[in-house]
Order: sequence, then C-alpha cells, then structure tokens
Amino acid sequence: MWRGARKLLLVTALVLAAAAALPAQADLVAAAKREGRLVLYGSLTTLDVVNKIFESRYGIPVEYWRAASTRVLDRVLNETRAGRPQFDVVQTNSSPMMVLREAGAFARYPSPSYEMFGRSTRDPQALVSPQFLVIPIGIVYNTRLVRPEEAPRGLLDLLDPKWRGKMVMPDPTLHTTTATWLVNLRRVLGAQWRPFVERLGQQVGLVESFLPVVQKLVAGEYALGITYVKYVKQFSEAPLDYVRLNPVLADAHLVGLARNAPHPNAGKLLIDTLTSRAGLHALAQTGEFVLVPGIYPPIKDADKLRVVLMEDLDEQEFRKARDELGPLFRRR
Repeated sequence: MWRGARKLLLVTALVLAAAAALPAQADLVAAAKREGRLVLYGSLTTLDVVNKIFESRYGIPVEYWRAASTRVLDRVLNETRAGRPQFDVVQTNSSPMMVLREAGAFARYPSPSYEMFGRSTRDPQALVSPQFLVIPIGIVYNTRLVRPEEAPRGLLDLLDPKWRGKMVMPDPTLHTTTATWLVNLRRVLGAQWRPFVERLGQQVGLVESFLPVVQKLVAGEYALGITYVKYVKQFSEAPLDYVRLNPVLADAHLVGLARNAPHPNAGKLLIDTLTSRAGLHALAQTGEFVLVPGIYPPIKDADKLRVVLMEDLDEQEFRKARDELGPLFRRR
C-alpha cells in the first residue's frame, strides 16, 4: 500500500514539474523571438545542421562566426576583457572553453538537456555545458598517395625518413588543440615522448589548424597529416582513410552562454537545441563523435576505437607548451 502511494506521489510530482516547465519554456521562446537574432562563435564546421534545426523551430536567424579554436579563444577573451561581448554563445574545444570560463566569459545556464549527461560531467556552477561530443585526433592519409599496407601503423612510424616533407600538421605554437595533443602524448609515449616530438618537428610542414591539413591532403599536396578523424566522413568524396591508433586521443567540446549576452534568451534556446538528443543525432550523421550511448558517426570502425580524452591545459600550461615546442616546430 505504502509502496503504491509513494509511486503515485512520484508520478504526480513529475507531472506537476512537467506542467510547470511548459509556461517557463513558452516564456523563454517568446523572449527569444523578441530578441530577433543570435550570434554564435565556434569552431565546429558542422554546426550549421544544428543552426538549421534551431532556425526552423523558432524562426530566429543565427549569425555564426567560425574559426580555429585559437582564434575563437582570442576573440572572446578580447571582447570579454573589453566589457563589450558581441556574442551570445561560444562553442569550441574544452581547453579554450575552460580558459574562458576562468576569465569570466560565461553566465550560469543549467540547460534542461544537461540532465541526460552524467552528473560527474556537469560543471557545478553550470557556466559551461557537459562534454557533449569528442573529436579524435589521428593520422589521416590520401589513399592515392599512400596504399593502406604502406600507411603508418602507429605514431612512431611517422618518424620514418620516407615521410619527411610528405606530412603536414597544425603549428602547435599557433594552434591550442595541437599543443594540447602533443602535451597529452606524454601519457601515451612515456620516455619516448621527447625524442618523438623532436624528430616529428623535422618531418612536417605546418599550417594554421586542422582544417587546412585535410584540405592539403585532398589537394594531394601532402600524403598524410595529423588532423581530425571525422574529416574522413566530412570529405567523403575525397580519397581519405585514417590509421586506427590505439589509443586515439580526443578533444571534448563544450558550449557556454555569454555573460552579458546581447540576446541571452535566444542563446539559451540554442544551447538547448545543440545539446538535445535531436541536435546531437544530427551532428553524428555529419561525422561527429557525440556522447550519446549507441550513436556513432558513419565512419568505418568508429565503434571500435579506444578513445582517451585529453587533459585540459590552462593559460600558464599553454604558455609553457609553446615555449617548449616552439624551438622544435619552426615554420619552414
């Protein structure tokens, strides 16, 4: 009897909570529509699929400024420190997002969609979202220039003299995610890390970020490169494949609402849309590795990869990494 009564009370509480949420959601949507637009800064090339869902659902246009994570970090820091943010929402890699969080760039917003993520992944202050997707970083190669049996099997194979001048990667002194990747390789390579990094710097051509890497692979300017595995799907018409590294290091992505956002209600709705199951499923179809159990991108062996999340670097650690890596990776 008491068990049945408790169950009835629980169901009643859930129904009342849901009913109470409906007016609040309606008020949020109405306020967002009055604001009339939304400005998003980010680094994902695939966010347009979420922006289209948002625009079709609410009729609010999204102005999306996309750049490499380093440029996103610099622009948001500059606007925040000047006290004149022009953005409503920021989405990029975890390390820059945590730097921005510490710099006071974000306002508290515990989106209802965060409930589907593990409590341990949530920011206690709700200044940034839980990790909603990860992006594995690996070795991608042009199959017209490298036969699968000739491709590297692991990271140390990149030091083979035959790859000198045929490999490209982002400059770690300019690109925060590459610096984070190289620093995190210490955990994978151990005592071999320093010799690996020293020799790698002599092997590669350098570009600004991961996107120019894959563009140069597609153009046939280089045979292989260090970039995002997801580009195998996102450039599916190009002759690309990737090395199944074990483990493969990955960078988590977060999103946050600007403190003093020009259009805060529209910003909240976009965060709700991006981190919803529908938004994440749409991203997965573009090749993104979303953190929803059982959903994988349409990339061969994506479900078999042993993905290890990278540890974030703070501002001081970034400076130290650049000082250490700078002499080893000089543009040639």
